[in-house]
Amino acid sequence: MKKIILASTSTLYGEEYLKYLLPAINTHFEKVERLVFIPYARPGGLSHDLYTERVQEVFNELDIEVNGLHQFDDPIAALEGAQAIFAGGGNTFLLVNELCKRNLMPVLRNVLFNGTPYLGTSAGSNICGITMQTTNDMPIVYPPSFKTIGAVPFNINAHYIDPDFDGTHMGETRETRIKEYHKFNSPPVVGLREGSWLTVTGDTIILNGQHEARIFTQHAKPYELASGETLVF
Repeated sequence: MKKIILASTSTLYGEEYLKYLLPAINTHFEKVERLVFIPYARPGGLSHDLYTERVQEVFNELDIEVNGLHQFDDPIAALEGAQAIFAGGGNTFLLVNELCKRNLMPVLRNVLFNGTPYLGTSAGSNICGITMQTTNDMPIVYPPSFKTIGAVPFNINAHYIDPDFDGTHMGETRETRIKEYHKFNSPPVVGLREGSWLTVTGDTIILNGQHEARIFTQHAKPYELASGETLVF
Protein backbone atom coordinates (compact mmCIF):
# COMPACT_ATOMS: atom_id res chain seq x y z
CA MET A 1 0.00 0.00 0.00
CA LYS A 2 1.41 3.39 -0.98
CA LYS A 3 2.46 5.69 1.87
CA ILE A 4 3.44 9.02 0.33
CA ILE A 5 3.61 12.71 1.21
CA LEU A 6 3.89 15.12 -1.71
CA ALA A 7 4.57 18.71 -0.62
CA SER A 8 4.62 21.84 -2.74
CA THR A 9 7.73 23.16 -1.04
CA SER A 10 10.30 22.28 1.58
CA THR A 11 10.45 25.74 3.13
CA LEU A 12 7.83 28.37 3.91
CA TYR A 13 8.84 32.03 3.79
CA GLY A 14 10.51 33.06 7.03
CA GLU A 15 10.71 29.49 8.38
CA GLU A 16 13.47 26.92 8.70
CA TYR A 17 13.90 24.06 6.25
CA LEU A 18 11.03 21.51 6.51
CA LYS A 19 9.76 23.15 9.73
CA TYR A 20 6.09 23.32 8.73
CA LEU A 21 6.11 19.65 7.65
CA LEU A 22 7.83 18.17 10.71
CA PRO A 23 4.68 17.01 12.55
CA ALA A 24 3.40 15.26 9.42
CA ILE A 25 6.85 13.79 8.69
CA ASN A 26 7.16 12.51 12.24
CA THR A 27 3.91 10.58 11.90
CA HIS A 28 4.65 9.48 8.34
CA PHE A 29 8.07 8.06 9.25
CA GLU A 30 7.02 6.50 12.53
CA LYS A 31 9.33 3.60 13.45
CA VAL A 32 11.76 4.59 10.68
CA GLU A 33 15.38 4.59 11.87
CA ARG A 34 17.21 5.13 8.58
CA LEU A 35 16.24 7.08 5.49
CA VAL A 36 17.67 7.29 1.96
CA PHE A 37 17.77 10.85 0.63
CA ILE A 38 17.81 11.57 -3.13
CA PRO A 39 19.83 14.79 -3.63
CA TYR A 40 20.03 14.78 -7.44
CA ALA A 41 17.71 17.75 -8.10
CA ARG A 42 20.14 20.48 -7.06
CA PRO A 43 22.16 21.81 -10.04
CA GLY A 44 24.24 24.23 -7.97
CA GLY A 45 24.65 26.02 -4.68
CA LEU A 46 24.71 22.82 -2.64
CA SER A 47 26.74 19.71 -3.33
CA HIS A 48 25.07 16.34 -2.85
CA ASP A 49 27.01 15.96 0.40
CA LEU A 50 25.97 19.35 1.76
CA TYR A 51 22.36 18.82 0.69
CA THR A 52 22.32 15.50 2.55
CA GLU A 53 23.87 17.11 5.62
CA ARG A 54 21.16 19.78 5.59
CA VAL A 55 18.49 17.08 5.59
CA GLN A 56 20.29 15.16 8.36
CA GLU A 57 20.23 18.25 10.58
CA VAL A 58 16.43 18.29 10.39
CA PHE A 59 15.95 14.56 10.81
CA ASN A 60 18.20 14.57 13.88
CA GLU A 61 15.12 15.94 15.67
CA LEU A 62 13.28 12.74 14.75
CA ASP A 63 16.21 10.41 15.55
CA ILE A 64 16.38 9.28 11.92
CA GLU A 65 19.72 8.62 10.21
CA VAL A 66 19.96 10.03 6.67
CA ASN A 67 22.14 8.54 3.94
CA GLY A 68 22.45 10.20 0.54
CA LEU A 69 21.71 7.95 -2.42
CA HIS A 70 24.90 9.23 -4.09
CA GLN A 71 26.91 7.62 -1.29
CA PHE A 72 25.91 4.06 -2.21
CA ASP A 73 27.90 1.93 -4.65
CA ASP A 74 24.63 0.25 -5.69
CA PRO A 75 21.80 2.82 -5.71
CA ILE A 76 19.27 0.27 -6.96
CA ALA A 77 19.91 -1.97 -3.95
CA ALA A 78 19.85 1.09 -1.69
CA LEU A 79 16.33 2.04 -2.81
CA GLU A 80 15.11 -1.53 -2.72
CA GLY A 81 16.35 -1.94 0.85
CA ALA A 82 15.40 1.51 2.15
CA GLN A 83 13.20 1.87 5.22
CA ALA A 84 12.03 5.21 3.84
CA ILE A 85 12.90 7.61 1.01
CA PHE A 86 12.97 11.40 0.66
CA ALA A 87 13.49 13.19 -2.67
CA GLY A 88 14.29 16.86 -2.24
CA GLY A 89 13.52 19.87 -4.39
CA GLY A 90 15.51 21.60 -7.09
CA ASN A 91 15.20 21.21 -10.86
CA THR A 92 12.81 18.49 -12.03
CA PHE A 93 14.51 18.06 -15.41
CA LEU A 94 17.81 17.36 -13.66
CA LEU A 95 16.23 15.00 -11.13
CA VAL A 96 14.47 12.97 -13.82
CA ASN A 97 17.61 12.87 -15.96
CA GLU A 98 19.77 11.63 -13.07
CA LEU A 99 17.24 8.97 -12.08
CA CYS A 100 16.94 7.78 -15.68
CA LYS A 101 20.74 7.63 -16.15
CA ARG A 102 20.93 5.27 -13.19
CA ASN A 103 17.85 3.23 -14.21
CA LEU A 104 16.20 4.21 -10.93
CA MET A 105 12.77 5.40 -12.11
CA PRO A 106 11.21 1.90 -12.34
CA VAL A 107 12.90 0.92 -9.07
CA LEU A 108 11.45 3.95 -7.32
CA ARG A 109 8.02 3.17 -8.72
CA ASN A 110 8.19 -0.42 -7.48
CA VAL A 111 9.21 0.43 -3.92
CA LEU A 112 6.58 3.17 -3.64
CA PHE A 113 3.81 0.88 -4.86
CA ASN A 114 5.05 -1.78 -2.43
CA GLY A 115 4.65 0.54 0.53
CA THR A 116 8.04 2.11 1.28
CA PRO A 117 7.22 5.45 2.97
CA TYR A 118 8.16 8.33 0.67
CA LEU A 119 8.42 12.08 1.10
CA GLY A 120 8.72 14.42 -1.87
CA THR A 121 9.09 18.19 -1.88
CA SER A 122 8.85 20.32 -5.02
CA ALA A 123 10.76 18.38 -7.72
CA GLY A 124 10.54 15.29 -5.51
CA SER A 125 6.76 15.66 -5.65
CA ASN A 126 6.64 16.39 -9.38
CA ILE A 127 8.21 13.03 -10.20
CA CYS A 128 5.32 11.18 -8.57
CA GLY A 129 2.89 12.41 -11.21
CA ILE A 130 2.20 10.75 -14.55
CA THR A 131 4.73 13.02 -16.26
CA MET A 132 6.92 15.97 -15.30
CA GLN A 133 5.37 18.20 -17.99
CA THR A 134 3.74 20.64 -15.55
CA THR A 135 6.89 21.57 -13.65
CA ASN A 136 7.84 25.26 -13.50
CA ASP A 137 11.52 24.48 -13.99
CA MET A 138 13.70 25.39 -16.96
CA PRO A 139 14.87 22.47 -19.14
CA ILE A 140 18.53 22.80 -18.20
CA VAL A 141 19.14 19.19 -19.24
CA TYR A 142 17.31 16.88 -21.65
CA PRO A 143 15.96 13.74 -19.94
CA PRO A 144 15.23 10.72 -22.15
CA SER A 145 11.54 10.86 -21.23
CA PHE A 146 9.04 13.14 -19.50
CA LYS A 147 7.31 10.07 -18.07
CA THR A 148 7.69 9.75 -14.31
CA ILE A 149 6.60 7.41 -11.54
CA GLY A 150 2.82 7.64 -11.84
CA ALA A 151 2.24 7.09 -8.13
CA VAL A 152 -0.76 9.43 -8.41
CA PRO A 153 -3.18 9.59 -11.36
CA PHE A 154 -2.44 13.21 -12.27
CA ASN A 155 0.38 15.71 -12.69
CA ILE A 156 1.52 18.20 -10.08
CA ASN A 157 2.30 21.87 -10.36
CA ALA A 158 4.30 22.62 -7.23
CA HIS A 159 4.61 26.22 -5.96
CA TYR A 160 1.30 27.09 -7.64
CA ILE A 161 0.70 30.85 -7.66
CA ASP A 162 -2.66 32.50 -8.31
CA PRO A 163 -2.95 35.24 -10.95
CA ASP A 164 -2.26 38.73 -9.59
CA PHE A 165 -4.82 40.89 -11.34
CA ASP A 166 -3.53 44.04 -9.60
CA GLY A 167 0.11 43.40 -10.52
CA THR A 168 2.16 44.71 -13.43
CA HIS A 169 3.51 41.36 -14.64
CA MET A 170 2.32 40.78 -18.22
CA GLY A 171 3.67 37.26 -18.71
CA GLU A 172 1.66 34.07 -18.62
CA THR A 173 0.18 32.92 -15.31
CA ARG A 174 0.50 29.38 -13.97
CA GLU A 175 -3.15 28.83 -14.84
CA THR A 176 -2.49 29.92 -18.42
CA ARG A 177 0.44 27.52 -18.71
CA ILE A 178 -1.59 24.61 -17.38
CA LYS A 179 -4.39 25.37 -19.81
CA GLU A 180 -1.80 25.33 -22.60
CA TYR A 181 -0.69 21.92 -21.37
CA HIS A 182 -4.29 20.70 -21.61
CA LYS A 183 -4.47 21.70 -25.26
CA PHE A 184 -2.30 18.67 -26.00
CA ASN A 185 -2.47 16.44 -22.91
CA SER A 186 -5.34 14.92 -20.95
CA PRO A 187 -4.02 14.06 -17.44
CA PRO A 188 -5.44 16.30 -14.68
CA VAL A 189 -3.16 18.74 -12.87
CA VAL A 190 -3.14 19.60 -9.17
CA GLY A 191 -1.86 23.09 -8.41
CA LEU A 192 -0.28 22.85 -4.95
CA ARG A 193 0.08 26.16 -3.15
CA GLU A 194 2.90 26.81 -0.68
CA GLY A 195 2.23 25.20 2.68
CA SER A 196 0.06 22.44 1.19
CA TRP A 197 0.74 18.76 0.69
CA LEU A 198 -0.96 15.57 -0.43
CA THR A 199 -1.07 12.48 1.75
CA VAL A 200 -1.39 9.28 -0.27
CA THR A 201 -2.45 6.13 1.56
CA GLY A 202 -3.11 3.32 -0.87
CA ASP A 203 -5.48 4.83 -3.42
CA THR A 204 -6.77 7.54 -1.06
CA ILE A 205 -5.36 11.03 -1.62
CA ILE A 206 -6.09 13.80 0.89
CA LEU A 207 -5.07 17.47 0.71
CA ASN A 208 -3.46 18.86 3.86
CA GLY A 209 -2.01 22.18 4.91
CA GLN A 210 -2.90 25.85 4.92
CA HIS A 211 -4.55 26.32 1.54
CA GLU A 212 -6.93 24.94 -1.02
CA ALA A 213 -5.50 23.28 -4.12
CA ARG A 214 -6.42 24.34 -7.65
CA ILE A 215 -7.61 21.38 -9.73
CA PHE A 216 -7.39 21.45 -13.52
CA THR A 217 -8.99 18.93 -15.85
CA GLN A 218 -9.07 19.02 -19.63
CA HIS A 219 -12.12 20.72 -21.21
CA ALA A 220 -13.46 21.83 -17.80
CA LYS A 221 -13.36 24.87 -15.54
CA PRO A 222 -10.74 24.70 -12.76
CA TYR A 223 -12.05 24.26 -9.23
CA GLU A 224 -10.79 24.45 -5.65
CA LEU A 225 -10.24 21.51 -3.31
CA ALA A 226 -10.37 22.39 0.40
CA SER A 227 -7.74 21.23 2.85
CA GLY A 228 -8.83 17.98 4.46
CA GLU A 229 -10.83 16.85 1.46
CA THR A 230 -10.20 13.71 -0.58
CA LEU A 231 -9.10 14.13 -4.18
CA VAL A 232 -11.16 12.02 -6.58
CA PHE A 233 -11.28 12.18 -10.37
